[in-house]
Amino acid sequence: QVHLVESGGGLVQAGGSLRLSCAASGSVFSVNGMGWYRQAPGKQRELVARFSSVGTPNYADSVKGRFFISRDSADYTVYLQMNSLKPEDTGVYYCNLRKWNDDGYWGQGTQVTILS
Repeated sequence: QVHLVESGGGLVQAGGSLRLSCAASGSVFSVNGMGWYRQAPGKQRELVARFSSVGTPNYADSVKGRFFISRDSADYTVYLQMNSLKPEDTGVYYCNLRKWNDDGYWGQGTQVTILS
């Protein structure tokens, strides 16, 4: 079993910044990728940014140039630096870890609220 713990959410004004962290623990092996998704009220969960199996970062078009994903491979921690935040970035942000056998794990989510 894998346990993911997110932190760093909060409430900021539009144009501000936040940094999210996600720490993985437990059976953290055979990892295919880690990343961030978000879910806005009334909408489906969507990809924000993630590392591929070879470490290539991928971003949703809506966040390119504003959000930056990074990681500490030594302890399976991923970060999401979010700059120039917009009200449409509001939502619950979830950390995701996927294994090579397609097992996927989710954190509990952290709320991000951007005020206009």
